[in-house]
Amino acid sequence: MPQEQLHFPAAAGRVAHSWWSGSVISLACAAVLVLAGCARGDAKAPPQAPQATEVGIVTLAAQPLALRTELAGRTVAARIAEIRPQVGGIVRERLFREGSVVRVGQPLYQIDAASYEAAVRSALAGVARAQATLDAAQLKARRQQELMNADAGTRQDLEDAQAALQQAKADLDTAQATLASAEIDLARTRIAAPIAGRIETSTVTPGALVTANQTMALTTVQQLDPILVDVPQSSVEVLKLRRQIASGALQGGEVAIRLKLEDGSTYAHAGKLQVSGVTVNTTSGAVTLRAKVPNPDGLLLPGMYVRAVLEQAQDPAAILAPQAGISRNARGEASALVVGADDKVQRRAVTVAEAVDGRWRVTQGLQSGDRLIVEGTGKVREGQIVRPVAAGAAVVAQAAPAADAASAAR
Repeated sequence: MPQEQLHFPAAAGRVAHSWWSGSVISLACAAVLVLAGCARGDAKAPPQAPQATEVGIVTLAAQPLALRTELAGRTVAARIAEIRPQVGGIVRERLFREGSVVRVGQPLYQIDAASYEAAVRSALAGVARAQATLDAAQLKARRQQELMNADAGTRQDLEDAQAALQQAKADLDTAQATLASAEIDLARTRIAAPIAGRIETSTVTPGALVTANQTMALTTVQQLDPILVDVPQSSVEVLKLRRQIASGALQGGEVAIRLKLEDGSTYAHAGKLQVSGVTVNTTSGAVTLRAKVPNPDGLLLPGMYVRAVLEQAQDPAAILAPQAGISRNARGEASALVVGADDKVQRRAVTVAEAVDGRWRVTQGLQSGDRLIVEGTGKVREGQIVRPVAAGAAVVAQAAPAADAASAAR
């Protein structure tokens, strides 16, 4: 039997052909996507190790340092003389210009001297009378001695003459003392300056009646060059300083002093500490230190308020740490972060004394050669490996990429 040929309609052939073509295209696209995914997977870079955090450090170095203490003080005249009359009378003349500088022995006041001149003349007469009496007593005693030698006089007459001679000598001494006293009183009518210095205003005028050793001073003379500065310091600080010097931690020596005036300026001349008080004020708990300061221009006046900067000791190997590298916890305990030899961060407990020009003087916890972290302390922790750079360099390095990005954006 002859084979029958199968006939498909034309529409059915077209459908079969379309289905076959779509399948082939789908498979091809899937293969391309798979190959692309593999290619992307093969091209992915291996993960990189995280970079060490960059921190700014300062390498500490020991250096000699004069330890300064700033205290409040008052100026005091080196010598003060209150001028009072030693004899009474009427002031006839004032012989100085108020507020001027006077020298030792310069006349200041003249008191009416008439009565004192009369007393001197009377004393002179008394001396002359006593001298005449003494001369007569000497002659009589000599004659009685001659008579006694010639057996013409009595022993009693000789002794009486000798007694009269001794009394005449005593009377002469008394008269001479009276004369000296009268001359002293006469000299005191002219009041002179006992010391050199600047003189105050006068409390009396010519015509005023004054008395010997009166309560009110006529004026005052004060020696102002050099001038003294009294500075109270806490006895606790004095004790601490002396112990440090005794232990050898600090070096003592002559204490220099600088003054800051009330207007904030620094006084040109340096002084030296002269006396350290030996008594503690029971009210303030302070010891008074007294310094002597040159005052050639008379700029410093007694009673002025000053700030005294004292160099009381020397630290031969002071460690000064920037304040940015020292932190405190809630209990107030100070600590610092340093970079060790293996570039790992270490936390050290430190003890600080005082601030010196924006830095802390560290007495314990840090030493010369330590690398103290002063920048980036907030982004590192103890034990972390860091990349230390000189303080300031990290800021510049971070600013450079930002500047490049800004340039690219423009």
